[in-house]
Amino acid sequence: MAAGSAAVLARALEALDVGGAADKITLIPQDFFAELCEQIIQHLNHKIPGVNTAELCQRIQTSGIEVNVGDLAKIANIVSFLFSTAARSNLSTEELITALGNTVSVLPKHAVQVIRHVWNEQGKSISVSEDARNTATVGQFVDIKWKLGVAMSSDTCRSLKYPYVTVTLKVADPSGQITDKSFEMTVPQFKNFFRQFKEMAAVLETV
Repeated sequence: MAAGSAAVLARALEALDVGGAADKITLIPQDFFAELCEQIIQHLNHKIPGVNTAELCQRIQTSGIEVNVGDLAKIANIVSFLFSTAARSNLSTEELITALGNTVSVLPKHAVQVIRHVWNEQGKSISVSEDARNTATVGQFVDIKWKLGVAMSSDTCRSLKYPYVTVTLKVADPSGQITDKSFEMTVPQFKNFFRQFKEMAAVLETV
């Protein structure tokens, strides 16, 4: 490993406060941390649009572990940076673990074991695809859900009874974090929304 690559990795990990995240990583059971790392590798390989930290966080909490989605998202960003930087530098498993150990001496043993195993098994697979990922500057659509509701009343009107549509978009941002964006539309707005989708579909058929 070139000394320059090791130095860049060390400085960046310090800036990301990996040491500060180590306490939170300690709380995460090995199987959940392994699943997080697997999702990150799949995202870097463009096999999934992003890492669903909200869903994973809920499952961790259900198991009795106190961790919030913000902390888990930070951990995911750190591990994603670690893997992507290692891929760009073409690091071997031992080089990655050595660089990590020189920077973060407090990382829990089970986390180091998972990182070693995942990188040893799948690290080389993202060496090429990572360059393509770096060009991504916009989010990626994951899913859409909608439901019809009826507004019964408001502060100024006791009986409204007008229908509305709630739309929830699941989007993966460029860093790979999956978030939900919800908004409401009147029925005419939803019909216009649907019409534009039909127009896009018609254009795509001509491509």
